[in-house]
Amino acid sequence: MDIKLWRNSPYPDQVRMTDPDHDILQALTAGDHNALGLLMERHLHAIKSLAWHMLGDEMIAEDIAQEVFIKAWKQAPIWQSGNAKFSTWLHRVAKNLCYDRLRKKREVYMDTIPEMVDDTDLAEAAMIMQDKNTSHKNHIDMALNKLPERQHMAITLCHYQNKSQNEAAAIMEINVRAYESLLARARQNLRKLLQPHKKSIVGGFGEHS
Repeated sequence: MDIKLWRNSPYPDQVRMTDPDHDILQALTAGDHNALGLLMERHLHAIKSLAWHMLGDEMIAEDIAQEVFIKAWKQAPIWQSGNAKFSTWLHRVAKNLCYDRLRKKREVYMDTIPEMVDDTDLAEAAMIMQDKNTSHKNHIDMALNKLPERQHMAITLCHYQNKSQNEAAAIMEINVRAYESLLARARQNLRKLLQPHKKSIVGGFGEHS
């Protein structure tokens, strides 16, 4: 998938002032090799984290992060400020690379997910508990991997990357309303997938059924 560039923005000066990476882009354009290191210092952790949450493999996440910054090195000198920050572009590149990997390795899961009876927000509870209990984390990872890739990405950007809805929508190249709808479907499906593990997850909060 081609990564879109934003040209001829009616507010180029505003974008330059609000894009935290504008100084690095200028340095890269001037041929400063140290600038790439600065760019990686700012964004490597986030890009690698995104890939890891989507793919669950440390080595693949590192490979994707490396590829993202190679593309960034090539792209920076011809980047034209527009409607998105350079960091949003980096996340878009990572997103597309993750999608490519997922399409190659994704197993075929059942087409339908059983209806959930209880309205308890297991998705939110599970993600809070995942760092506290390995078995909970395994349940969550398995459930996330069964989601369609775009729903998985929506969850990842919201809950693991802490992106605002505006920024997450920009990364996914959809409008905010479409992102909200996608995220709602992702949470609903995640709740359904976690339903069989409701007792152990809710029990982690000291609640009793």
